Amino acid sequence: MQPLRLGHRGARASRYLPENTLASFTLCLEHGCDGFEFDVRRSADGHAVICHDPIFRGLRIENSSARELHLPSLNEVLQHFSHCAFLDIELKVPGLEGQVLAALSEHPPKRGYVLSSFLPEVLERLQTLDPDTPLGFIFDKQNRDRQNHNPLSHLDLGWTIPHFKLVSRELVEEVHGSGEKIMVWTVNRAEDIQRFVEWGVDAIVSDETELLGGLGR
Repeated sequence: MQPLRLGHRGARASRYLPENTLASFTLCLEHGCDGFEFDVRRSADGHAVICHDPIFRGLRIENSSARELHLPSLNEVLQHFSHCAFLDIELKVPGLEGQVLAALSEHPPKRGYVLSSFLPEVLERLQTLDPDTPLGFIFDKQNRDRQNHNPLSHLDLGWTIPHFKLVSRELVEEVHGSGEKIMVWTVNRAEDIQRFVEWGVDAIVSDETELLGGLGR
């Protein structure tokens, strides 16, 4: 079975469309991907806006209004894509949990979704608010050492989301053995993509959406 093919912030490798925009998400799907990963932050006036970095065009997002920022909103993304794409919604900051769940209730993704974060407190809050929400912990060496310390071992997470350099066949088997799915990021070389397919990962995130979109097609 082929893994989900997800664009990283849309079609990030595109040289003519900015990442984390509706146009980039559309291009990602046109390349043949099943969906995409994108980043959510909170503006000063409480809006869920789409941006990876904390500063956008010289404006610190947490200190700026949504009108000043001119960024896509979470509601816009859900309105455009909840019917046609698998959505990996990464919460970059705490404080958005209830708002994001309400938006998903209004626009439930028809092809599936996961709420993901590097921040344990965000995932803990999400599970408290809605135990049935699919959650994924994103990790690299800085925020999790699976061998020695898992800050979310007390939670029931549906997805494990490691950086690709941390993934081995044994890790894939371990994750599947625990009843979770595994999503690998950010995989941009054809030989790496093929290796993870052979190992049976459940989803692959890539900047190279044309390459990934052609997988198995």
